[in-house]
Amino acid sequence: MSQSQTSPSPSFSLSLLLTIGLATSPLSSVAGDLQDQLDARRDAFLKNASPEIIQSQEKALGDLQKSGLTNQALNVGDKAPDFTLGDPDGKQVRLSDLLKEGPVVLTWYRGAWCPYCNIALASLTKHNDDFKKLGATLVALTPELPDTTAETVKEQVLPFEVLSDIDHKVAEQYGLVFKLNDDTRARYAEKFKLVERSGEKAADRLPLPATYVIGTDGVIRYAFLDADYRRRAEPEDIIAALKKLQAE
Repeated sequence: MSQSQTSPSPSFSLSLLLTIGLATSPLSSVAGDLQDQLDARRDAFLKNASPEIIQSQEKALGDLQKSGLTNQALNVGDKAPDFTLGDPDGKQVRLSDLLKEGPVVLTWYRGAWCPYCNIALASLTKHNDDFKKLGATLVALTPELPDTTAETVKEQVLPFEVLSDIDHKVAEQYGLVFKLNDDTRARYAEKFKLVERSGEKAADRLPLPATYVIGTDGVIRYAFLDADYRRRAEPEDIIAALKKLQAE
């Protein structure tokens, strides 16, 4: 996988998993390569998805791909905007302060309602010590409100910083936010109560589940950007980027 991931995605939609109505099995039961896990989740759902749902969501994903959002988002070589966000306990965390200690692995997840996000969080948890050994701090951003985020951190035993990006303010600075189409928005509202989880102003939008490695100079050294929410940065690629940064 290249350092900056903007590869084409399979032709299914952003809200494909909306009819699942579940989160995931316990994170500790997930094993294997990350993309293999994500593909298995996708395939299991598609076995039962109706042709109507697949066709509808195919259009939604296609529209997002055509929007060029992955090309507009911040990428390798860009300066990462500084920010301060709160953790579930109300502690304020500033990116520039973390960068004084070493590089930062910055990743977005859509919410704990998303099975693919939970699989990715489990994989990052598994590799968090590897990131630390390379001097890096892992930080996850989500549009979910602090109370919801607190539940996620507790239930999934996440050992890294998880910060609430209220109303997508930071994601907008990084160029990652897109508006849900009417069908997707209606499904999310019914199935996952996103107004309750993320607030009214944020519920009709989502961030790309992007991942960045940011050097201590604040410059982005690795970027994973993909319009398909079922594709995520592989921990091994993050580790490779950190090793390259360490060798400079």
